[in-house]
Amino acid sequence: MARKPNYNFDRRERERLKADKKAKRVAAKEEARKAKSESAEDTLQESDEKPDLPTTE
Repeated sequence: MARKPNYNFDRRERERLKADKKAKRVAAKEEARKAKSESAEDTLQESDEKPDLPTTE
């Protein structure tokens, strides 16, 4: 015999799962953004460390 539908519970459960999935996605994007900015800072620091070549003007 099938269970009696509990629409409110089912809806809340779907919304909770959706919110969890969205939170994980946001956290992953934040980590990617942080890693990208750190690599960009490393690149800038490396370019600052290189000596300037003399110009022939």
